[in-house]
Amino acid sequence: MPLYECVFIARQDISAPQVEALVEAFSGVITEQGGTVVKQEYWGLRNLAYRIKKNRKGHYVMFNLDSPPAAVHEMERQMHLNEDVLRFLTLRIDEVEEGPSVVMQNRDRGDRDRGDRGDRPRRDRGDRGDRGDRPRRDADQGESRETSPGAA
Repeated sequence: MPLYECVFIARQDISAPQVEALVEAFSGVITEQGGTVVKQEYWGLRNLAYRIKKNRKGHYVMFNLDSPPAAVHEMERQMHLNEDVLRFLTLRIDEVEEGPSVVMQNRDRGDRDRGDRGDRPRRDRGDRGDRGDRPRRDADQGESRETSPGAA
């Protein structure tokens, strides 16, 4: 059977258990028609690039499927009818990736990077260095605005 990858975005105002119910319903359609869900990942509530149906965020879910095309078409039909699903995209793939997807790897790496900032010194807002001591330059002529001691 062919392999597919399907990502869908659910509305931001539904809860995590409701998203799980959607996942169960769509994976049930696949299994009823003779396919299997090889892998599924919940990517979390993420910002959208642009507003979709008045939503700025959405719950992202990814499936890797090993199923006949008819089962995928039925799942897409039900996604299209469901009001909680904002968008979906299904692609046929050659093989299923082992381990977590790139989105999950980046999310894990981002969590680690945000937690430890020991490599950069932290400056307070009031600490501006010696910026006030530097002479200002005129943008047009490239000359210093400092006045000479003899000028008034």
